[in-house]
Amino acid sequence: MKMIIVGCGRMGADLAKLLNQRGQHVTVVDKDPTAFERLGSHFSGRTIAGVGFDRDVLLKAEIEHVDGLAAVTSSDEANVVTAQVARQVFHVPKVVARLYDPRQTEIYHRLGLETISPLDWGTQRIADLLLHSQLNVVLSLGSGETEIVEVAVPQQWVGRSMKDIDIPSELMVIAYTRRSHAYVANLGMVFEEHDIVHICVVRSAVDRLNKMLGLN
Repeated sequence: MKMIIVGCGRMGADLAKLLNQRGQHVTVVDKDPTAFERLGSHFSGRTIAGVGFDRDVLLKAEIEHVDGLAAVTSSDEANVVTAQVARQVFHVPKVVARLYDPRQTEIYHRLGLETISPLDWGTQRIADLLLHSQLNVVLSLGSGETEIVEVAVPQQWVGRSMKDIDIPSELMVIAYTRRSHAYVANLGMVFEEHDIVHICVVRSAVDRLNKMLGLN
């Protein structure tokens, strides 16, 4: 796949290197040529100095043939403009913009832009770690509204089926590991001692899950 990363700050550089390591064709755009030094000597993608929402710069980055673009500069306004140009002018299939101000998220969603706010996500993640430290959160989705947690099956669950545990729209067992083998969960699955389960849970139901697990 071909990707464009607009902005080569800490996040942009790390994202570019990660995608590059995963075998993607990555082009990084930044108005400051010295920013590309963050990519290191092992980065094999392209770099283009220029303003990320400039049409000529994007054409040089071959935006007409890319599968995705991430706008992660230090400016919310520049990120949003870049994302809009990518979506509305060049019809890039997948576009993500980073926002520093989470209060603007809903506005940009109405424009059809997919955004991520590290500040909002980070705040929620720290709060969850402080309040629910006994749950091992392996993946946080969106801005932390939904999480996938990993827990050992408590004794009170042994012998019960998954359908006894699931709560529609709140929490659901999605996978389990038994004797070192992982499986996709199904409603007929019966919990056994030493099972490890992965549960998808909305933030508002975490306290309820803690009680079900016998955690304080």
